Amino acid sequence: MKPLATSLTIAIVGATATGKTAVAERVAELTGGEIVCADSRQVFAELDLGTGKPSIAERSARPHHLFDALTLDGRASAGWYAEASAKARNDVRSRGRVPILVGGSGFYLRAAQEGLADEPPQDAVIRARLRQELATDGAPALHARLAEVDPESAARIHPNDGQRVVRALEVFETSGQPLGWWHRRTAPTPLAERWRVFELVVPPSPLNRRIRLRTASMLEHGLIDEVRGLLGGPHGDALRALQAIGYDEAIDVIEDRISMTQARDRTNLRTRQLAKRQRTWFRHQATSVPLEALEVEADVLAETIVAMSAIDPPRSIDTPPGTA
Repeated sequence: MKPLATSLTIAIVGATATGKTAVAERVAELTGGEIVCADSRQVFAELDLGTGKPSIAERSARPHHLFDALTLDGRASAGWYAEASAKARNDVRSRGRVPILVGGSGFYLRAAQEGLADEPPQDAVIRARLRQELATDGAPALHARLAEVDPESAARIHPNDGQRVVRALEVFETSGQPLGWWHRRTAPTPLAERWRVFELVVPPSPLNRRIRLRTASMLEHGLIDEVRGLLGGPHGDALRALQAIGYDEAIDVIEDRISMTQARDRTNLRTRQLAKRQRTWFRHQATSVPLEALEVEADVLAETIVAMSAIDPPRSIDTPPGTA
């Protein structure tokens, strides 16, 4: 098999529960590559059972990067990921190995490929307070406050769009700068590297079955206990503010707002909705190669990915199609 180019980065993406982790681990085994997390929840050290991280055995078999990179009160923005991922990929490449990104976050993939300016800062505690004020006072009241400190954003955001009002206020309270100031910052030049992006695809009906099995496994293996421990620790407020799928439902079980059955059903619903958004995102990425992953062994998919990455130099992201 033709050796892979030293400038190559392989990305294995797709909706949740499509089997990305198993395929990526096998690709790393075949190529001697190293895994780089591209999942917006797996970067948090405290979130384990509900995020589907690689197993301890998998992580001990080869280097893994950016898993557990942040605590729950850390800033997991696309801007942060662009910088952290670039450092990780350069680290992998310095050893003559191929970085293999794996995850379901389209924003993270785009940040890794294109580079981003620093994103507006985030503060989970401030966000939680603002959301509570939103529930108590209503969106128009918060919008009036936004108009005083950031009239540009207030003019652009509808007074009833509570989510965007909260975000704009969070940015101002955290940084002292309006949202537009951050948006006008110049993005860095993308790294000079070459990409092959593979999207694992599973049809909706079988994917929904996988999601149900995954949710059941998370609950059976102790997600409620994991969340109970987090709520009693220093990052309880940050966990609530994150509104992570599965974790929100576990909090409601612990606080007697819903039953385990309701938690399971709601987690399944939110995960299906997430998977639909992920499929839509990756479907519109012209640079990705879709691979049918239903009833195909991880070994076969991995061998296909390695073979496709070795033939014909992969196109640089800044090269128009047909000119590579």
